[in-house]
Amino acid sequence: MKIKVKVKVIAGAKKKAIEQLPDGGLKVHLTAVREKNKANQQLIELLAEHYGVAKSRVEIIKGKLASQKVLEIIK
Repeated sequence: MKIKVKVKVIAGAKKKAIEQLPDGGLKVHLTAVREKNKANQQLIELLAEHYGVAKSRVEIIKGKLASQKVLEIIK
């Protein structure tokens, strides 16, 4: 089963956190900065843990360089 999730990323936060937004998307706070793909890597790790899947089952399909992203999670 594939799930598409809209995500608003806040990079460089003091602590990692995931918030549910009213529109069904997620707001994800990351401690990593937006350099050398570090924030995207941490986002994939955090969402894989949140959904209980392997990191290889989480993919950014839109917005790799933006704060608004769409990810696909294969359960």
